[in-house]
Amino acid sequence: MLLALEGIAGAGKSTLRDRLLAASAAEGRHIGSFGQFSWLSLQATRVLTTLRAGRPAVHHLEALDAARHDLELHARYNLAPALELGPVVADRLTLSTACLLALVHDRPVDDYIPHLAKIPAARADLTVLLCTDPAICTARLAHRATGRRFGEDLRTAARLADLYERAATLWTEATGLPVLRYPCVTEDDLDLLTTTCLRRLHAADVTAPI
Repeated sequence: MLLALEGIAGAGKSTLRDRLLAASAAEGRHIGSFGQFSWLSLQATRVLTTLRAGRPAVHHLEALDAARHDLELHARYNLAPALELGPVVADRLTLSTACLLALVHDRPVDDYIPHLAKIPAARADLTVLLCTDPAICTARLAHRATGRRFGEDLRTAARLADLYERAATLWTEATGLPVLRYPCVTEDDLDLLTTTCLRRLHAADVTAPI
């Protein structure tokens, strides 16, 4: 099973990922973990790093091609081998890539989700969208040691949050796969998310064909 954790910076994705990995390890279960990109293509990496800095490196369709190529490599060389060993958690995946493209190029996320969703091996069986309020997210980021990155100011974070909501709807329409929306504000929220995700991951692991 492939589980994708999506949402704006500061929403709680990495905290949830770490909680899932620690809880599974304590139970003697293995969960693989990956980030958003493969970084296996130099050309795609150049485009993606520029996008992550908030600059449109190329025409938006060329950027889409680069993102799609990277996702295909990610699915083939990272996700697929790991999934043969058990469940995998991705801290950001397709929805985040589509939202980044839409934000940097100032276009609807509708221009990107249908294309990226055409890569079956990269389709998350379950996506959890952490819909934590942007004001809470930016307040959390203010306490981090590192400086603010592109997309982490309140105005841009709010725009991204809207893009994620639209992307989640489009993703389900395109793939038929579920997206669960949860805030991650309190410890109770984190406990609920951890329990929900672990139950889904372990149930899929048990029922997977040998």
